[in-house]
Amino acid sequence: MFRAISVRTAIAGVLSAAAIFGGAISAGPAAAAAKPKPTVVLVHGSFTDASSWSRVIPSLQKRGYPVIAEANPLRGIATDSAYLKSLLAQIKGPVVLVGHSYGGIVITNAATGNPNVKALVYVAAFAPAQGETGNQLIAHAPGSLLSPAALDVRLYPTPDGQLAPEVTAKPSALRPIFAADLPVSLVKIAAASQRPAAASTLSDPSGPPAWATIPSWALVAGADKAIGAANERFMAKRIHATTVVAKGASHLVMLSQPEKVANLIADAAAARR
Repeated sequence: MFRAISVRTAIAGVLSAAAIFGGAISAGPAAAAAKPKPTVVLVHGSFTDASSWSRVIPSLQKRGYPVIAEANPLRGIATDSAYLKSLLAQIKGPVVLVGHSYGGIVITNAATGNPNVKALVYVAAFAPAQGETGNQLIAHAPGSLLSPAALDVRLYPTPDGQLAPEVTAKPSALRPIFAADLPVSLVKIAAASQRPAAASTLSDPSGPPAWATIPSWALVAGADKAIGAANERFMAKRIHATTVVAKGASHLVMLSQPEKVANLIADAAAARR
C-alpha cells in the first residue's frame, strides 16, 4: 500500500511538473508575439507633405505597426529637428525613424542621443556628416538635375519680423526631376499640394549625426534626379547602411514603389525589436 501511494504521488508530481514547465514553454512564444512593435515615424522632405507616405502607411499598418507621418515644418534644420525631437520624446517605447529626401537630414539631427530610436531608414534621402549641407551632397557626384532654375522663390515672415526666401519646385520641373515614373495626373496633384521649404534647408550645416550610433537602412532610388542615385549610394555606403536599390525609381519612390519601401522599413523594425 505504501509503495502504491508513493508511485501515484510520484506520477502526480511528474504530471504537475510537466504542466508547469509545459505552460512556461508554451507561454514563451505567446509572450514574444505580444511584445509591442516599434512605432514607425515617417518624415517627409521638401516640396511634399505627410501625404507623400499615403501608399506606404497602409502596408505598415496591415503588418501591425503603429505609424505617425509627421508634418515636417520645413523651416530649417534647427527648427525642424527640434520639432521632431519633441515628438519623439513623447512616444513610448522603441521607434523606427524614417526620412525621405531632406527628411533624412532632419532624422540625422533629431535622433542623436535618443535611446528609443532603434533604427534609421533613409528613403532616397540625405544622410549628412557633421557640418555638411544638402547642397554639398547634391554636388558630390553627377546625377541631380535640381538647380535654382527649377525652383520658384517666394518670401515668408520669420519670427523676428524679417522676410526669408522659401522655395517650391516649378510644376514643369516636378516630373523630370522628382517623379518621372508616376502618372501625369498624380504629378499634377503633387505639384499643386507642395509644402514650401525655407531655402536654408539645403544650406544649413548638419549637426552630430545619429547614424554614427544608430543602425541604419537605406533605399537608393535608381533613377533619382533630385539627389542623384550616385550620391545616395555614396551616403549609404559611408554610414554602413543595409541597402536596397529600387531600380528605375524616381525620387518619389514611396509613391511609385511603396511596397519596396514598406518592406525595407519592416526589415529594419524586425531587426531592432
